[in-house]
Parts: sequence; C-alpha cells; structure tokens
Amino acid sequence: MALIKNNRSVFYLISAIFFSCSQNQSIRVDIEPILPPVGIVKLNRVDVVLPEHLLLDIAINVFDVQIDEQEALEFGEWIFSEIRNNETHYLPYVLRNTLLESNQWGAVRVLPTNDPSVDLQIQGTVLASNGKRILLRIVAQDSAGRVWLDQEYADIAFEKDFPTNTRFTQGNPFNSANFVEPFQDIYNEINNALVEYRASLTEQNLLDIKLISRIVYGSDLAPESFQHNLMKDENNLFTLVSLPAEEDPMLERVNDMRIRHHLFIDTVDQYYASLYEEMQPSYAVWRKYSFDQINEELDANGTPYNYEDYGRSGRYLTLTQRYDRYRWSKIFEMEYQDISAGFNNEIGPAILELNENVHGLSGTMAEQYIQWRRILRQLFTLEVQIPN
Repeated sequence: MALIKNNRSVFYLISAIFFSCSQNQSIRVDIEPILPPVGIVKLNRVDVVLPEHLLLDIAINVFDVQIDEQEALEFGEWIFSEIRNNETHYLPYVLRNTLLESNQWGAVRVLPTNDPSVDLQIQGTVLASNGKRILLRIVAQDSAGRVWLDQEYADIAFEKDFPTNTRFTQGNPFNSANFVEPFQDIYNEINNALVEYRASLTEQNLLDIKLISRIVYGSDLAPESFQHNLMKDENNLFTLVSLPAEEDPMLERVNDMRIRHHLFIDTVDQYYASLYEEMQPSYAVWRKYSFDQINEELDANGTPYNYEDYGRSGRYLTLTQRYDRYRWSKIFEMEYQDISAGFNNEIGPAILELNENVHGLSGTMAEQYIQWRRILRQLFTLEVQIPN
C-alpha cells in the first residue's frame, strides 16, 4: 500500500515554516467537558435474518464539519481543517461498517448527499475531533419525514484504545483486520439508538416507510406522475393516499430505474470504501500522535485530566515513557505538525482518485452524483415517451 511505503515521509517531512513558527506556538489543548461520553457500549447485534420490513435501506451522507470560531484562529488550524475535511469522508464509513456489523439493516451506503431512493437518511456533523475525544451530531430521518435521531454524541479515548506501535513499516504493516476504532463505542451507541427507535414503530409503519421510499423516488423522476400518491398529515409526515398497482407500467419503470440507481450508488459507496481503506493507516498514526500531544501538553501544564467529566476507565500515561519531555518537547511538537501535513499529503491522491470519472461522469463525487440523477430523469422521460 502506498501509505505504508511512504510512511517515513510522514515522520521526516519537517519544513522550515513549521520550524520557525513552532518555536513560539503550542498546540491548543482544550479539556473543557463537552458532553458525558457514551462509555463502554456493546453493539446490539443479531445473528439471525430479520423480517424484510425491518431491513431498511440506509444512506449516510458525507459528514459536515463545524469548527469553533476561536479554534479556527489558532496557529496551524488550516492543517487541521484539512484533516477534518478528510475525516468527513472517513467517519461515516466507520458508522456504515458498524451498522452492517449489527446485522440489523438492509443495504447501508455512504453517499455525497441526500438520496430519495432510500428508507432512512443519516446526516452527521463533526463538532470536535482529535485523538482524545470526538463529538458528533447525528440526524436520522426516514422517507416519511419521521426524525429518528437528532442528538449529539461524545466519546473519549484512552491509551489502551490505540495500537501499541503506530510506526508502520514493511516489517510492521498496518493490520486492518485487527484494528479497533478508538471511538467505536460512539458508533455502537448510534446503531443501538436507531434499533431502539425502530422497535417503537409498528410493522405497518415500517412497511409504509418502504412503500413511501418507492413513491418518493418516483416523484424525483416524474413529479407530475406520483405526487398525488402522497400527502402530509397533521404531523407533517408523508402518508400514502394511494399506491399504483404493481403491474402499473409507470411504477414498473420507476422500479427499473431504482435498480439502476442502486447499482450506481453501490459503485459510489465502493469509492468511499477505497478512500476509507487508504486513509486508515495514516489516520491511525495522526490520531495517536494527537492523543500523545494532548497528554503531553496537559502534563507539561500540570493540569490533571478530569476523570469526573469523562469517566475513570483506563490509566493516565504520558509521553515520558518514550520522550524526554524537557529536551524534546519542541521537536515532538514539530513532528506532530509534520504528521498533520504529511497525513494531508498522503490522502491527497486518494481524494483525487475518488473524484475521477465514474461511468463517464466528471467533477467531484457530489457533482457526478447530481449528473447521474439528471441522466436518469432524462432517460425516464424518454422511456415514457416511447410507445410500448
């Protein structure tokens, strides 16, 4: 893997600008409590095949990022902003893998924007993210417009949550099969909250969600043909007024288009899968160094970590086990800055590959997705006009 082969550049790519600036600057360390962490959360997983009405198809949008205004003014924030923009592609794929691992859902895909063909849409915003903690806002809404989740989730990491050695080489390659996400509990909690909400719905509610998804997708292709099948009730939720017969030619065309569309978004999801796999080793290194740097700053400032805010699991471990803090703190700070820049340099080609043409389309993945939907609408219109 290119990331492994070029890993040394991540550690030794120290530039003059970082050297001159970092002499008088330090990494901002923020230990103010945000939310209580989710704690240790076991994934609600089933080992049996669930009934079809429970297996909703889910789309997870590429996450948004919301950077605190004060934080944006800090030195070097442009580096970390780029990392955050990269992780907005990475984090939803961790959630996607968690939902699939639970065996509680139908198809789960990561997509660049909302998709009218799925049963449940998940949007996420990264509110805080470093090696020590993560804060996400998750909104989940089904095709009827029912909001399942609109909540913030926080988690923190401890030394035991990271690999013992993050200096990956050919002799010590990154092992994705044995890698455990440091903040896995937060994704388990999101899955479990979705499962809990699903349990509050009736079987008919869930069947209606699936039917509404088909009509909503039909309305996206041909609004004049399907809008009359839906109306909004007093709770502003879509309800079915009528449903075309299964042998209805227009509905058959919609179903055919939906199959084609799902083949396309499967391809899009696989592109995000490739990006996730490409990012994983470098991202693991960056987060571990972020974790170490925060602990180093806390220890150097004589600030004890507040376990009353974050729980008492794990034990406090500082960088004195590997570094002479008094002699090497500035060098370590430069290395941390360099790892951040090196991470962005490593991921750049993967982002470009993600945005290369798919099925003859051009532009970013989001632009290609929009082009694809436009093509399907045009194709649908042409097929409707052609007599049988």
